[in-house]
Amino acid sequence: MTYCVAASIDAGIVFVSDSRTNAGVDNVSTYSKMYKFGVDGERQFIVLCAGNLATTQGVISQVKRDIKQFMPVNLMTVSSMADAADYLGNVSRSVQEKYTTTGTSYEASFIIGGQILGSKHSIYLVYPQGNYITTSSDTPYLQIGESKYGKPILDRILNPGSSLDTATLCSLVSMDSTMRSNLTVGPPIEVIVYQTDSLRLERYYRFEDDSDYLRQLKRSWDKNLKDAFNNLPPIAWSSNWDKSSGDEGIESKQ
Repeated sequence: MTYCVAASIDAGIVFVSDSRTNAGVDNVSTYSKMYKFGVDGERQFIVLCAGNLATTQGVISQVKRDIKQFMPVNLMTVSSMADAADYLGNVSRSVQEKYTTTGTSYEASFIIGGQILGSKHSIYLVYPQGNYITTSSDTPYLQIGESKYGKPILDRILNPGSSLDTATLCSLVSMDSTMRSNLTVGPPIEVIVYQTDSLRLERYYRFEDDSDYLRQLKRSWDKNLKDAFNNLPPIAWSSNWDKSSGDEGIESKQ
């Protein structure tokens, strides 16, 4: 399984992905699901992948070939982030069509984000069908893969005004929560932090399975969650409340 998340805030974009690929309990491998493309000072793109490994590798290979062969439409020629998402969706559909005749699912999803000189930074989620969505002020993040476990912290903490450090920590906690609940998601964990208008990728982190930082983050989050739970207001059972509620119920039936 896979979990990737990207958060687009005013200060920039944070990308986080795991690197575990599972084809059964006895066949677990490590593959990066994060890819970088760009020219410093002109444009920068990050692509995160989830889904069928053959499809994702085929798509990334095609994207690289299109750039190398100076194809009319590639990530170095598109004029907007939306065009980049549209191009990636077309490549994905083309690669999937090579295999779908067998009846097996070869679907893959992608997150593409970054910035082109003269336009705003943004992120897009590209579905297997080739269509895509972007973020909003209420939901400044996108997820692919095993998304449900890491969603609550993103909903509670992230907003467009969050700092890059806050967005990075929030995304890492989201990843930790996912790893806790799904063993098919795991390290190495890759992180890229992109600062608005920098048009450079200068902050990249890779946390291995034995990372002291990941262990410290996990221990701290677990402890703080338990402390918060233990400090919740107790359930106050009021006989007066119960009685009045019961009376109202009886009256409503008469």
